[in-house]
Amino acid sequence: MTVRLGTLFVIFKILSCGFAEESPCTPGFESKLLVVKVHKDHLHKGERLGRVVFSTCDGRTGIDFQSTDQEIDLNMDGTLMMRRSVTLHEGLKEFSVSAWDFSGKKHTVFVRVERVDYHKDHDVNTLMNTSSVQTKSLSDDLILIFPKSSLGLNRAKRCWILPPLTLHENGKGPFPMRLFQIKSDSASETPMAYKITGEGADQDPKGIFQIDRLSGWVSVTQQLDREKKASYKLVAHATGVDANIVEKPFEFIVTVMDQNDNKPVFTQNPFNANVPEALEKGEVFMTVTATDADDKENTDNADISYAIISQDPPSPKPNMFAINPVSGGISMLETGLDREQWSSYTLVITATDMNGEGGSTTGTAVITVTDSNNNAPLFEQTLYTVSVPENQVGAEVAKLPVTDGDEPESTAWSTKYRVIGGDKGGFFNVSTGPSRLEGVITTVKPLNYEKNKQYILSVIVVNDDKFVGPLPTSTATVTVNVEDENEPPEFNPKEKFISKPEDLPVGSDLVNYTATDPDTEKKQKIIYRIGNDPSGWLSVTDAGQIQVKKPMDRENPSVKDGKYKAVILALDDADTPTTGTGTLVIELQDVNDNAPVIHERTIELCNQDSGPVLLSITDNDGPPFAGPFTVEPQGDTSKNWSVFFNETGHYLSLKPQSQLEQREYNLVLRVTDREGQSQESAIQASVCDCKGEAFQCTNKQVAGVPLLGFLGILGGILLFVLLILKLYILPRYLLFFSSCSCRGKTTPLLSVDDVRVNICYDDEECGGEGDQN
Repeated sequence: MTVRLGTLFVIFKILSCGFAEESPCTPGFESKLLVVKVHKDHLHKGERLGRVVFSTCDGRTGIDFQSTDQEIDLNMDGTLMMRRSVTLHEGLKEFSVSAWDFSGKKHTVFVRVERVDYHKDHDVNTLMNTSSVQTKSLSDDLILIFPKSSLGLNRAKRCWILPPLTLHENGKGPFPMRLFQIKSDSASETPMAYKITGEGADQDPKGIFQIDRLSGWVSVTQQLDREKKASYKLVAHATGVDANIVEKPFEFIVTVMDQNDNKPVFTQNPFNANVPEALEKGEVFMTVTATDADDKENTDNADISYAIISQDPPSPKPNMFAINPVSGGISMLETGLDREQWSSYTLVITATDMNGEGGSTTGTAVITVTDSNNNAPLFEQTLYTVSVPENQVGAEVAKLPVTDGDEPESTAWSTKYRVIGGDKGGFFNVSTGPSRLEGVITTVKPLNYEKNKQYILSVIVVNDDKFVGPLPTSTATVTVNVEDENEPPEFNPKEKFISKPEDLPVGSDLVNYTATDPDTEKKQKIIYRIGNDPSGWLSVTDAGQIQVKKPMDRENPSVKDGKYKAVILALDDADTPTTGTGTLVIELQDVNDNAPVIHERTIELCNQDSGPVLLSITDNDGPPFAGPFTVEPQGDTSKNWSVFFNETGHYLSLKPQSQLEQREYNLVLRVTDREGQSQESAIQASVCDCKGEAFQCTNKQVAGVPLLGFLGILGGILLFVLLILKLYILPRYLLFFSSCSCRGKTTPLLSVDDVRVNICYDDEECGGEGDQN
């Protein structure tokens, strides 16, 4: 079976090889005319036609070619390709290709593409350069010929031009099927052996192509599948059988041409979409897509066209929808969707390749019609009359139920409300109730019966969604009557400020602080009481006159920042009394009723090289009754100690005038404020034998007691012991050892326990020789 090379058969050009003398290079095309023969009228986008050869003589390989035919695209290597699909209606297409050499001279080659009958012109001359093409034909099959080797050439050997060979996929055989023959020029002189290597030969996928070793025939062993592999890169080799000849290998490419052997496949099935029933005509609301595994670059095999086959239900019109055949976008063709009658549609769609002329696949699009807001909500009742107590915030005024014909629970069904009249002061708010089909009016400010006894409100209702087209808006009128209630008296101002001296006498009037009754239509009497008086300083009369009950003191803990606060009550005499409250703030003016005092009560210092001790002075009075202060040492303190102030006059420095003995000193200092208020402060100073600031007493002090004091205490204890010995214990023992020997008596007159141990009877004779023991 002869080899069909798709829509384009390409012959490879053998450039002359031999001995020649070197000649100067001339830039330009290798021929003036290039003829391309094809065997069909339709040329596909991306299809290769052939290649023009241009010599620059300066080594450049990339040439900027220009074609007079906008349907032809040229690569920089001179390859001619179809920019778009074209049909040769007259069987012929002619154009020219231009290029410029290094000097800027323009060169042109004319190209003619002509359709020929396959059976009449089936040879290898499908790509022909009229000036230099050499071709050989064997049984009308393509022969690839190795250039003959030449040694000692003065110029470079011209080489083969090898554009891709093309084979259709899915060939039916029989296999193996001959494709072309590889031939070496040396074969005319000596037998040659051939082999091929590369993809499909000795590389994966192996065994697809094979070659007869001696004849050079290349065959394909099986059907090809472009979707698995689109091209094969092979290398041809030739060596002498009996001679030491090794031809230089050359590379060639076998391209697998696509056949339309794959149908489109939808990316999902079914497709689902929602469409509002009020969607405008022409609006795209969904897109269906399909894919095709065939070649989309160079053929129409993967160009998909979409169409709608049927619509169910066919109401209100049988063609409610349209589909873009290229993009697959589905849009509204007609208006009139009605969700309440036809809630969904099912479209049967097709995807067909080859722009609608090839294989076809069927899919489904399910369209759900969603609600649009084409029904306005309506109040069930348009007139309401209600009563609301005054002075209540958040009180429910009225509930206004509505109905809506749109889909329940949708945004076209849920409602919202607005007061459009009768509420200039902003006393009311209307919100959506839990059912979403009722408006609830509440108070947001306290109503005042004495100011406004009645409100007439206008309320409208709309949906969360905008209406589709002009729809009438429903309005309700609500008359609100305000009910009078007993209101508490109101102090004006709610917080009253006064300023008084803190030493104001008991019984003095402070201020008259009264309230008014907002119930102007009622004649009620108001009396006053003290509500909160932290220190019990105040009293109030029934008429609201506030007086001093106890002496006030600005330095009292109840006074904050010089201010004392008390709560005053105002009570009306209604059947159900109400109470109003006011706050009296008394700013107590300071008087000089506190003497200054030294804060420190004990100090410690060394009697050698000790710095002054810093003492702080406090005065509960504020300016101008406090510092600067003066200090006077009293008694012996003035003899041994010196005092002086810092720059502010609020801190005192104390220092001994000379080195003092180690002991405790009691210092007395009189401190006087700037107004002459004074007070004496006693300070205990501990002085130790040490130096500088490191206070530490020596061993002259035992357990905190001076050595002389300790010795005095020890002597007192010893004296007490001696006294006990003299008065009690010593006489008893003296009596025992020197008892009287009276007339032979060997026992004492009294026992040693007798209290009269130191008494002798007058008639006893003591002493003498008888008293030897």
